[in-house]
Amino acid sequence: MSNKLERTGVIREFDVKTPRVKAGIAFIYLACAVIVVISLYPLVWAFLSGFKTYTEFMTTGAFLPENFDLAQYVTTWKELKFTKNYLNSLWSVAGSVVCALVFNGVLAYGLSILKPKGYKLVLALVMISLLIPATTSLVPLFFNITRIGLVIPTFSEFFWPLWLATGAMPFFVVLFKQFFDDFPKSIIEASRIDGCGSLQVFYRIVMPMSKPICVVVAIYAINGAWSDFLLPYLILRGSPWETVMVQLFTYQQASHVNEIVILRAVVFAVIPPILLFLAFQKQLTQNLVSSGIKG
Repeated sequence: MSNKLERTGVIREFDVKTPRVKAGIAFIYLACAVIVVISLYPLVWAFLSGFKTYTEFMTTGAFLPENFDLAQYVTTWKELKFTKNYLNSLWSVAGSVVCALVFNGVLAYGLSILKPKGYKLVLALVMISLLIPATTSLVPLFFNITRIGLVIPTFSEFFWPLWLATGAMPFFVVLFKQFFDDFPKSIIEASRIDGCGSLQVFYRIVMPMSKPICVVVAIYAINGAWSDFLLPYLILRGSPWETVMVQLFTYQQASHVNEIVILRAVVFAVIPPILLFLAFQKQLTQNLVSSGIKG
């Protein structure tokens, strides 16, 4: 018996030697390369255009700038005061991640494992809420935030409404529930025999063993909290806690701002999500696949 491990997959090693399969693989590689170029071109163009002066940007159509002078970006950063807005966005992101994991995880834990009386009705409401577009639900969300008194000077100058809104995301609840449905029941029963209550089982057993889905939810929450504009604009506008997206919109309305400055500001705004994706690309794809497979 050969010690060499047999390779299995859609295409076998023997098939690769045939001309038809080679041509098919070459076409797949070519199509992927075209998709990558189309996807990256706008980002690369925006980044390189940020090095240009306003005159060069408006008069020449060259892809590469004449000089790679970082002073253009430094000037825009100082004018925009992005350091403060970056810290504000980090505050918003951190609280959103905590609320997304804790509140949505607790609800999914109750619907999947505890299953109290009436849980099917709650689950049905969660599923129905997925059918409501986010823009449609924004009006009642802001109305409810106002009704319960969160939009007052004490709260509107901080991120509590944004954090709590992220802690009530039906999509995250569904992700958690699908993962908890396959959680080993024997582990939960053993922890209860040892004297753990329902919340202790959740915080000490279920959540520590649910790192794959927690990573997925955290990445979605980070990207959503960083990129969100409308709700932070309604709540944080005019306060010292404006996020990057709110400040970007405010900066765009200024009369002294031209197109190239806005382009540099956009580059600053999209850098964190790109770095996040590059850092957790492997974990995100693996955890999404594993959490979506039953059995």
